[in-house]
Formats: sequence, structure tokens, C-alpha cells
Amino acid sequence: MDAYQRLADNLAAAGIDVPAVKDKLGAQAIETPSWGYGNSGTRFKVFPWPGAPRNVYEKLDDAAYINRLTGAAPTVALHIPWDRVDDWPGLSQYAAERGIGIGAINPNVFQDEIYKLGSVCHPEAAVRERAVAHMIDCCAVMKATGSGLLSLWFADGTNYAGQDSMSDRKARLERGLAEVYAHLPDGGRMLIEYKFFEPGFYHTDLADWGIAYATALKLGPQAEVLVDTGHHALSTNIAHIVSYLLAEGRLGGFHFNSRRYADDDLIVGSGNPFELFEIFCELVSAGDAAADVAYMIDQSHNIEPKLEAMLVSVLNCQSAYAKALIVDYPLLRERQAAGDVLGAHRVYVDAFETDVRPLLAQVRLEQDRPPDPLAALRADNYAARAAAERGTAEMGGGGYPG
Repeated sequence: MDAYQRLADNLAAAGIDVPAVKDKLGAQAIETPSWGYGNSGTRFKVFPWPGAPRNVYEKLDDAAYINRLTGAAPTVALHIPWDRVDDWPGLSQYAAERGIGIGAINPNVFQDEIYKLGSVCHPEAAVRERAVAHMIDCCAVMKATGSGLLSLWFADGTNYAGQDSMSDRKARLERGLAEVYAHLPDGGRMLIEYKFFEPGFYHTDLADWGIAYATALKLGPQAEVLVDTGHHALSTNIAHIVSYLLAEGRLGGFHFNSRRYADDDLIVGSGNPFELFEIFCELVSAGDAAADVAYMIDQSHNIEPKLEAMLVSVLNCQSAYAKALIVDYPLLRERQAAGDVLGAHRVYVDAFETDVRPLLAQVRLEQDRPPDPLAALRADNYAARAAAERGTAEMGGGGYPG
């Protein structure tokens, strides 16, 4: 009996609907970021990688390759102006011809010199107007590409007490976002990201999920919170935040990555895989309430091979989701209701410690994809061909995306 059949039999014996689990795994979608393929990295140094894309079209080529290996990365997030083109419908067609689509549009209101003191919170009206105009332009890009998501992250904050009025900055933020919100396409959503510190070290205008949530409530039903897994203080219970926002109907999506200390942009699941599993357990438990949540990678691979790093990121999300799907939730609820503290915890641990690789391999085989995508990538010559054709570009992915 092969490894998959043994696992399937064991799961079925525990009451797990294996075909339903396989269907959900086959439908999983993790959006990859254009900047993760190019030569983006840290604030301190970007190490160019041979074959890294030189433009957005080559980024789409690489993203399509990752999707062919996994079947789970059907869209690509764009960062504007890093990925700006003159022909947005043409770019969408280019992506479609490669079996992928355009995902979230990410405005850049932090890189230009004019944003030194902030963007939508800046004390000067002219700077705020420029930031708002750029985000409105990105709403037009959404319409032109068929994107349904405007993903917003701001570097706005201050370094010193008294540098600016925090209450005035709050009012500026809300006015600016309200103006942008009015330009969202029909059915489009605004995802508001937060970060508890950096680059402002005295205060950050969108410092945590509560501020992002309150801001979204003021804007309207098309505004939701985006949870970046690297944007929290150490030991923050992200699963709790996810659970709360799901219950409130305001969890818009994720930027998945991992961090050891701050916003390190390491491969998701590499630092604390149990934390990623906990998050997916909350999403699975929420059922239909999580149906519209957007799952996106946000990483800037600096010393890692670009394609392999992106592939491992997607695979780690698949593994965490698979483990969350095989949790014995009826038994979990029974033990929770009985106050069986460690018994309930053990249900989680049993699922987390299960080797789900045979299950994922079977799902891929049934989709006519490589059962081991990482082995397939390493055996393939795609990266070598890209390096030969593209050479080594000094920059190709923009700067640091937040």
C-alpha cells in the first residue's frame, strides 16, 4: 500500500472526508507578488540574482511557471509604478495567455522624496493630493486589468513626540482614503494594511489591526483589513486577530511571510510553521465567512534563489492548509465543550504532526502536475535558461514593498 493510500485510509477512519479535502486543496489559490521575482530585497542591500526579471512581462513569465508547477498560484500582484505599462489590457492578455491573471494592485506612496514626512497624512496638502491622485490612478488600473483588490500600505508616521499632530494625521488619513474609496470599481475592495512600527519609530499612523479595522468601518463595506504576518510585535497572537476579523466580516486578505525579529520578509512558514497552521485552522473553521479572503505572498527574496523561494512559499501555504483541513473538528468541539484543555490541544497537534505530503502529491498528480514541484524545479532548466537569456540586472523588482 502506498503512502497516500495509508494516509487516506487513516483519515477516513477518523471521519475525515478525504475527497472533500482534496477538492479544497485543488482549489487553493495563493497570489504571488511581482516584486518577489525581481531584484528586490532589504533596505540595506539588494543582491542581484542571475535571471531575475527585468520587467513586468518577465515577472509574469516566472509567475506562470510557478503556477504550472503547483496549480495554486493563479494570480500576480502588481506594484505601481514599478510595474507600470502603457497597455494594461495588453498586459492582462499577456498574463491570460500564460494561464494566470492580474491580482491586487499595490500603490507606492512611500518611495519618492516628497513622501519623507508621509503621504496621505503629510502636513502639506499638495503632498496628500499627489498620494490620493496616485491611488485613484491605481483604481483605474484595477478597472483596466480586471483586478478586484486595491492593497494599501503606508509608511506614514513620525519619529519624535510633537513632530506632528497625531489626531490631525488621523483626520487626513480618513479624508484621503474616503476620496480613494469613492473611485473603487464596482465590486472592488480596498484592503488596509497595518504595521506596528517602521519606518516611523515614535508612532505609525496605521499601527495595528484595530486602527485598520476602525478605518475600514468608517469607509464602508468595500474596505477591509489586510493582515501581514510579519507586521506584529513578537508573540502577537495572529490567529486571534484573524478569528476576530472573520467574525466581524472585515478580514480582506493576507500578506504571508515570516519574521524572526521584525519585518524580515522571510519565506512564509519557515520561522514558525505552527503559527501558520493556527491561522489556517481559523480560516477553515470560519467556513463561508472566509470565502472572499485573499491569500497573497509578500516577500522580497534577497539571498535566496527567486523561483525556488517563491515555490517553497506556495508549498508551505499548501501544507499548512492541508493540515488545517484534516483537523478532527467535531472531536475538537467535543473536547472544548468538556473543558478538556490538553485533549483539545492534542487534536490540533495530531493534525499538525501529520505528514500531508502524500496527500498533496496525490492532488497534484490528479491535476497532471508534478507530485514534487521542488524536485521538478531543480531538475528543470527554466532558471538556467532565464539566466542565460536575461543576464544579471542591477534592479528589476523595485525597492522594498512594505
